[in-house]
Amino acid sequence: MNKLSIETAPIEDLFVIKSNPVSDNRGYFERLFCDDELKPILKKPIKQINHSLTKKKGSIRGMHYQLPPMAETKIIKCIRGSIFDVAIDLREDSPTFLKWCGEIISENNSKMFFVPEGFAHGFQTLEDNTELLYFHTESFNEKYYDGILYNDPKIAIDWPLNLSEISSRDLNFSPL
Repeated sequence: MNKLSIETAPIEDLFVIKSNPVSDNRGYFERLFCDDELKPILKKPIKQINHSLTKKKGSIRGMHYQLPPMAETKIIKCIRGSIFDVAIDLREDSPTFLKWCGEIISENNSKMFFVPEGFAHGFQTLEDNTELLYFHTESFNEKYYDGILYNDPKIAIDWPLNLSEISSRDLNFSPL
C-alpha cells in the first residue's frame, strides 16, 4: 500500500501529494518522500533539502525560480503552522502560461505541493512561526536565480492576508 497519493492540481504538471499517516497511541508515522512512489511525476533525483522558519503571519516569500540549465522541481511540506502556497506557470508554450494556482498546506493536512520546472514558487504564512521543508532537484545557483514581484498586476495573485513582511530582495523583483 502506498503511503503517498498524488492528486492533480488545476494547472497541468502541478500536483498535491498527500501522505497517509499511520497513527496509534504513540503518535504517528508519516512518509515524506519515496522515490518509487513519486516516479510518475518526479523526473530528476532530489539534490537538496532546505528548511525555513517564517516568524510572522502574513509574510510572503517569493516568487522564485531558477532558469535552465539549473531549473528545478520543488516539493514543499509544511511541518509547523500553515501557508498559502502558490505556483505561477512560466512555460511560454503552455495553455496556462502566466496563470497561478494556490493551495493551503499545513502541518495538519498532510499535503505537499509539487512545483515542477518552469514555474515560479512562493507562499504566504497563515500563522506565526511557520516552518517548511523544501525538496529540490537542483542545488541553489545564484547565477540562474530569478523572481517575479509578488503583487505583479499581470499575474494578480489573490493573497489571503495583508502583507506583513517581505525581504528587500523579493520586494525588488520586477513585474513582468
